[in-house]
Parts: sequence; structure tokens; C-alpha cells
Amino acid sequence: MIDIASPLRLRLDSAALVQNWQWLAARSPGACGAAIKADGYGLGAAKVMRHLAAAGCRDFFVATWAEAAALMPLAGDVSLSVFHGVGEVDMVAARTLPVRPVLNSVEQVRRWRAAGEGRPCDVMVDTGMNRLGLRVEEALGGALDGLAIDTLLSHLASADEDSEQNARQLATFRAVRQAVPARRYSLANSAGICLGSDYGFDLTRPGLALYGGVPRREAAGHIRQVAFPEARVLQIRDVRAGEPVGYGATWIAPVDSRIAIANMGYADGYLRCHAGQGGAAWQARDLPLVGRVSMDLVAFDASAADGLAEGDWLALDYELPSTAARSGLSQYELLTGLGKRFERHWI
Repeated sequence: MIDIASPLRLRLDSAALVQNWQWLAARSPGACGAAIKADGYGLGAAKVMRHLAAAGCRDFFVATWAEAAALMPLAGDVSLSVFHGVGEVDMVAARTLPVRPVLNSVEQVRRWRAAGEGRPCDVMVDTGMNRLGLRVEEALGGALDGLAIDTLLSHLASADEDSEQNARQLATFRAVRQAVPARRYSLANSAGICLGSDYGFDLTRPGLALYGGVPRREAAGHIRQVAFPEARVLQIRDVRAGEPVGYGATWIAPVDSRIAIANMGYADGYLRCHAGQGGAAWQARDLPLVGRVSMDLVAFDASAADGLAEGDWLALDYELPSTAARSGLSQYELLTGLGKRFERHWI
């Protein structure tokens, strides 16, 4: 097999990942799990699980059964749950894999009761988001009778905001907890942990903050960046004053300039909204993004980066909160949108 180096790489800091989990765990009154859906928010679910399990995390969550199957076999005493529950087509996987479904509807409860062979499950109760989960009246009306519920969950809709909905959902979840027996109860995501210990219950389920996202101001200064995208320089061009760069001639060189063309574009998840505000760095020198982002190529003004040459690596400006603020993308989109052409390198 020919070994071909990619012109894109994603440096991933395992120490930062673990430190972020430890900070979140210290603020969780019970256990602290980890959401590793969407392939570990784009960083690689298997390796995220390995690093966090070694640090002491025991509870992991994915979205689909395909994501669960990709993580087999599970190591040691870790547990894995599938947020999207069980449809008819999922039952073979659900009965075969050592994974718990998170049941989200009366139909899923009936399906699991009939064919789940009495195995434990998790259950999602909707306390006000109207996305997934049984309605409160369904959960309190006997729909869950007889199930072996490991973890009863709900999900906060507005935890990243100072919203009255948070307190309403908390009160509703407390009422459900009093009425529905389960081994554990879980409400808080990353932002929910930041709301305080009242939201923590027996198990928290952080996602974004594990990977360097700052869900609320309380986490600022404590969460470390995990993902560092880098792109290789394909060519250095001398552009004269008055000449355009890129599609549409949206950037005109104000003076004679050196332009670094890098092997990256919107096909890799670096979207057009970064134009005019994105940038990169090389040896502590800033290189502003110039012109439009195209499918596979971007241009940076390297006039101040003496010595930069073809084949050198540029580190993108990609600290999640600030990049989200200037691009209009969410921190979630910035992470999960990074494409497969980025080679993942854990350090």
C-alpha cells in the first residue's frame, strides 16, 4: 500500500481532552459521562473513548446503532447508550450489542418490552424541549411500568442561556424522578453542569466542553482547546499591488504582497463564511485570510512571514468560542464539520 501524506492534519491534544473532562467531573455531584456521538464530535470516537476511559470515565453516549457498532468491542466496565432508541430495523443490533437503548417514545417502550428480553434500558423523558422523549404524562401514566430502567434522562433546551426554561425543566424532572424508579437520573449536558450542582443528579453527559467548546461563561478560562487544524502551503505567490486574488476578485492587493495558497476549502468544512475574518499563523506570525474560500483552496497574506515556503504547515485560527463569534457558525458546527481529509493526530 502506498503511504500518501495528507495536506491537512488535525492535531488533537489528549491532555486537554482529559483535563476538560476532569474539570466537568469535579462539578458533577455524581458520575460524569461523555457524549461521543458524531464520531466524537468529529475527533474520532474510538480514541476519545480510550483516552477518557483511561482517565476514569465509564458512561458514554452515541446517537445511532451504527456508531455503537463501530466502537465494539467495549473495553472493561464501560457502558454505552444509544440516544436515538430502537426502531424496528434496530432490534437485531439492540439485542446483539452490549449497549443500552435510550427509549424515546411509547412505541419504543412497547417494542423493547416485547422483544428486549428484559434487558436494562435507558429512557428519555421530554421536560420541555419537544424533541425526543416520552411526554411527562406518558411517563407518569404507567407507560414505563415493569421496565428495568438503568438511567432516566431528560435534556435541557436552553442551558447555554440565562433562561427561565432551565428552572422549569429542573422542577419537572424532579417531579418525574420522584415518580419513576430508575437506578440513576441524568439531566445536565456541558452547559447544564455550569448551571450548578442542582442540575447534576447521578450522571452528567457533557459533550461540547470536552472538545474545547465553552458552553457558558462559567467555563471560560477552564476549558482548553483540543482540536488544532493545520494546512500545508501549496504555493507562495508574488501578487502586485492592484491585482486580485481568488474567485470574484473580492480582495485586491493594496501593496505588493506574498500570498500563501493552502490546500483546504469548504469541502473540508472550512466554509465561505470565514472569508474576510479568518486567519492562520506560522512561527507566531499572523497570516490573514484573503479572498473567497473555494472548494479545495484558500489564500493567506504571508507578507509578514519571511521564510514561509511551499510545504510548510499553517496553524488555523480555530479557538472555538472566538471563531464561532466571528464566523456565525456554532461551536458544534465548527467541530463536526471538519472533513475526513484532515488526518487526525493525537498528541
